[in-house]
Amino acid sequence: MNDERRKFKREPAEARKEALILATLELVAENGVRGATVRAIAERADVTQGLIRHYFSSKEELIIAAYEHHMTAMTDETFAPAAGADGTALQRLTAFVNASLTPPVVDPRSIALWASFLNKVQQDPQMKATHERTYAYFRDRLEVLIAAALKEAGRPAPAARLRRLAIACNAVIDGLWLEGGALPDAFGPGELVEIGRHSVAAITGLNLEQEAEKK
Repeated sequence: MNDERRKFKREPAEARKEALILATLELVAENGVRGATVRAIAERADVTQGLIRHYFSSKEELIIAAYEHHMTAMTDETFAPAAGADGTALQRLTAFVNASLTPPVVDPRSIALWASFLNKVQQDPQMKATHERTYAYFRDRLEVLIAAALKEAGRPAPAARLRRLAIACNAVIDGLWLEGGALPDAFGPGELVEIGRHSVAAITGLNLEQEAEKK
């Protein structure tokens, strides 16, 4: 029995699919989407091209799966400190901002992946739909944090206002994340986080900076 057969039998299907996705992401980060050929992905994952076709009907389907995996994983990583934080809703919102603008979330490799995928998002309807879905996943979780913090402060907001606050805060954080990953040496220690907290505080009217000073 050859190595491919042994891998196929011993590794669960989800683990094999994830290995292909991770190999794809490595190649996209290094060489762009065009550089992530089926042959290169197979070589990086140490499998045959036939195994890729067993799980994905086309390279395009694998690229879309890789993009969704990357965006969802970044969102989960960003929100993990807030989800695991005890204490007040304001503390959880502050933990989210802190995590959004520090490593490992702020990372040059993540920027490279985002930039590589962006052109395909604009041209491919399926990639666009995936982008819309992952964007909503992030924005909606941020909206929940903002809603809880405003309610805690005695200032509950209607759904329409919460949506706009989440969009605005997300836009600020995205911009800082992009610059922080692209130009990591352009900012002093903690500068991005301080700007992020100040900006989210200005948008929401919540005192994140005072919350940070308690720590």
